[in-house]
Amino acid sequence: MKDNCILLIGHGSRDPDGTPQIERFTRIWRDSQPDWQIELCFIEFAEVEIEQGLKNAAQKGKRVIIVPLVLNAAGHVRAEIPHHIEHAKSNHPDTTFVYTPPITASESILNILKRNLATAFAELHHPAPANTGVIVLGRGSSDRKANAEISKMARWLFEETEHQLVDVAFTGVTTPRLETAVQRQVTLDMKQIIILPLYLFDGTLIKRIQKQVERLQQQYPQIAFAQSSYFGFEPEILEVLNQRVNAVLDNQQEAEFLDIDPAGHHHHDHHDDHNDHHDQHH
Repeated sequence: MKDNCILLIGHGSRDPDGTPQIERFTRIWRDSQPDWQIELCFIEFAEVEIEQGLKNAAQKGKRVIIVPLVLNAAGHVRAEIPHHIEHAKSNHPDTTFVYTPPITASESILNILKRNLATAFAELHHPAPANTGVIVLGRGSSDRKANAEISKMARWLFEETEHQLVDVAFTGVTTPRLETAVQRQVTLDMKQIIILPLYLFDGTLIKRIQKQVERLQQQYPQIAFAQSSYFGFEPEILEVLNQRVNAVLDNQQEAEFLDIDPAGHHHHDHHDDHNDHHDQHH
């Protein structure tokens, strides 16, 4: 048994393209860190879900470092994973479990967004920032902290670019929705609109967004639309995960839970978010 086993937790998706991407991402991470023992499990819709993943990892390492591959984790994720960890701790009393934070607003994520914006901007025939609006599109949640992270990224992007309008929209649970944000930008005389999905991997929602953009293009034929891809295999995502793990390995972080309060989420919110999450995410 090794000293450490790293457990990467992906979201899982009903979309057949979603899960294989995360498996591929895990292989890339393993190849880049040959000394690390990295296991993979999923929150839902997968063969190996969290409980099984924690059990597998506990059998391979004296300490399990749990790394969520989730962007702006909503309440149900932040409450669900610690719940499973508590259960694993009682089943594996000799194992230490360390839970690292999910991926949130940071310079790394901002760099990816800026790159995606530049790529989409270059596709437009008249690259003029003054009349090109930007919409950062996130997965909505009943968790205000998760929504605020998306707003923070949009604000940072506004500070770093010449675009006069950088708005936020959400694909579900909360508002404004994409159509509303587009309508506002058209009213404010934007001639071109770039949509930047704040998503890690492909899935049902990415495909739904593409259809939405096609409909919007028909609705506003005078507006030029461009849409960037999900984040996928950007080096910054690996960097963030490496930082999370190294912080534990360097003993900078021995706290078992970071910014986590399993009891702090009302069941009501969790339930609402989870139901809508099922409807929206898959």
